[in-house]
Formats: sequence, structure tokens, C-alpha cells
Amino acid sequence: MLANKDKKYIWHPFTQEKTASLNIPIKKGKGVWIYDENGKKYLDAISSWWVNTHGHAHPYMREKIDEQLGELEHVIFAGFTHPKAIEISERLIGKLGEGFDKVFFSDNGSTANEVALKMAFQYCYNNGQRKSKIIAFKDSYHGDTYGAMSVGGRSDFSKPFEDNLFDVYHLDVPTDLNFNQVKKQLIQFLNNGDVAAFIFEPLVLGTAGMITYKVKHLNELMAMCKAKDVLNIADEVFTGFYRTGKLFAHQYLDIKPDLICLSKGLTGGYLPLGLTITHQKIYDAFYSEDKKKAFFHGHSYTGNPLSCAAACASLDLMEKQETVDSVRRIVQRHKDFIKVLQARNEVQAVRQIGTILAFDIKSSTKTSYFNKSRDVLYNFFIDKGILIRPLGNTLYIVPPYCISNNELDLLYNAIKSLLNQIRSGKIIV
Repeated sequence: MLANKDKKYIWHPFTQEKTASLNIPIKKGKGVWIYDENGKKYLDAISSWWVNTHGHAHPYMREKIDEQLGELEHVIFAGFTHPKAIEISERLIGKLGEGFDKVFFSDNGSTANEVALKMAFQYCYNNGQRKSKIIAFKDSYHGDTYGAMSVGGRSDFSKPFEDNLFDVYHLDVPTDLNFNQVKKQLIQFLNNGDVAAFIFEPLVLGTAGMITYKVKHLNELMAMCKAKDVLNIADEVFTGFYRTGKLFAHQYLDIKPDLICLSKGLTGGYLPLGLTITHQKIYDAFYSEDKKKAFFHGHSYTGNPLSCAAACASLDLMEKQETVDSVRRIVQRHKDFIKVLQARNEVQAVRQIGTILAFDIKSSTKTSYFNKSRDVLYNFFIDKGILIRPLGNTLYIVPPYCISNNELDLLYNAIKSLLNQIRSGKIIV
């Protein structure tokens, strides 16, 4: 049995292996569905950790990756380049518009953020400024490498490593009620004169529980940083590629960030790739006769041609009107379903931004990733053939854009069934 072999040999992420159930062996995928070794299918309502945008086993994605595989699988990216790396860079810069000029390649979202942080620190260093601090939101998540973990919210996840993380100025997430206090916090941090950058997940903090905040608040915080020559880093690893309704979340803003980090939906969920995109002014701080001013960062698979081909193919699909129409359809269907959720006593804090729909199940226990209700909720949906991975008692839907109205109805009806069972006392959370 595959699940038993998996248990014997493999150590899974974010998993307490002693108490975890056997992992479900998935042998194939098609559209929004994934199929286990026995043929049971599961609706992938979270795009397999938010990466899959066009559906599993998409024929066009397979075709373009296969074409690249027949030409070039990999080449060292120092001293060499290749067509697909140039293509994805040129096309993305064209979509980002004026103010974005240079693309740096890495492997995933965490390293894309790690690159941005290192660029910010070295930008200051190369300009003769010793700035050692980053500003970030208290509950944010930017990855699990050390720099990315340092700027994330402190939690039980990071507790074993706290002595090794660098100090960060943490801001409260802004709301209408606390915004004046948040501005006072930011002013205090900026007045210290030691801040290199402000990093943020624009408009929605994903792993923190799909916490949303307002455009006007982020605009003002970014403007305050810009006025103090502090770089703004937009972590669009999750929010990029129509997740918030626009191609990029920062396009809701009046102020452009100095660095943008991309991954997840970048390749449609087919191969790992991270990008850090910035402007000429930052690049110029590294452009020198002095070799010591170069940016010394890289990975063996930097700029991998297969990953770049996947990104180009995914962007081809993003540019199709049918994708834009699907995004708009999902957004509207979520809006309609929100009315149903808001009428339920079992639900609180319903929120939506673009194709992301989230809400909290009222629970007798404290909201936490380690909340036991998470397992109850997860198992309920797995039994119904639906993949939803709750964040504590927060349920969220982040579907691939190919999801049909009938498949959305299946998903919505399963949620209503859950709420009915909670109301009747059959399920306790």
C-alpha cells in the first residue's frame, strides 16, 4: 500500500507525524479534481496550496513544458541565459508597467522574499547606509527560510528558532479602529533611521487566516515609508495572478512597491519558480566596477528553463479572455454565496477579496492553527471528496480558475451541509 510506504520513508511538511493520519496517495489530476490510487476523486478547492491556477494536467501546460524538455532542461544561469527566461522577464515587466525594470530568479516564494530582503539590506550597504531593520505586520507569513521567517509573525512555528532570527519592527495589521495607532507605531519605527524596507502581503494575509485590510491604509503606510527612503516590498507570492481579482494585488494601490516577489501561481502550479522584480535605481546600486558590490545570491536551478517555460505557458493562459471571464464569474459566485453565509449563526467574519473567500466557524476553543476543530473540519470535507485545508477554524476557498458553476455549487453545498451538522450538534467545533 502506497500510504504505508510513504509513512515509512517520507517526512511531510507542517505535519506532526506521530498523530497524523496516513497521507492519501494521489496518482493523477484533471481540472479541479485529483484522484487517489483507488480512483476516488477530490475537488481541489485550495489549488493545492494556492499554486494551481488553470487546473491539473492542463493540455497546453503539458505541451509547452514538453516542448522545452525536448530542447533544454537546464543550464547554469551565471554566464549563460536562455530564451524562456528572457521571455517571461520581458512579458512580466510589460504587464507591471513603468517603474519595474529587472528580474531576479530563484526557486520559490520563500526565496523570492529572501532575495528581496537581501537586496534591500545590500542596497543600503552599497550606498553607504547601515540599515539593519525591516518593518512587517505582526501576523504576516513570508516563508520558512531564516530571513523570511524573521519578518513573519512570531508564533509556535518560529519559537524554536527565535534566538537565531533577526530583530524586526512589527506593525499591527491596520483596521479602521486602530489605524491612527498603527501610524504612530510606524512613525516611531521610521524615526529610528535604521529601517531598510517595509515588507507586506498586499491586502490579504494568507497564512494568518486570510486576514484582509484596506487599500487606503496600505497606501498611506507605503507613502510614509517612501518619504523616509524606506523600500516597499510587496510579497505577491499568494496574491499574484488574479487571486485578488486583478492580475496583481498592488495594482489596487496608488503607490508602486520597489520590489515585488512572485511564485505560486507564476507557473500555474506546475514547476517551482520564484521571481523578485525591482527597478533600475536599486539595480544601479549593485552595478559597479567594484565586484564586491555584486549581488551574491543564487541557486543551482536558478532560471530553470522548464520552470520558465511553464511560467510563459501559464501567462499565455492568463492572457486569454476566458480566464479573465472565469475569474470574474468566480468572484461573483463568491459574492452571491456570502449572502448565504452571513445568514448563518455558525459563521462569523465572512470576507472576500477576488477569488479568495474566507470565513470563521464559531468555536468554543481559541482560534489557532493547533485548534482541534481544524482536524474535524478537514476530515469532514475529505470524507465528502473535497480538499479544504482549514487554518484553525478558518475555512477558505481558493479554487483553480477552471472550476465550473456546478463544481462551485458542489463546494458551496458541502459547506452548507457542514453548517447544518454544526447547528444540529452532530459536529462539535
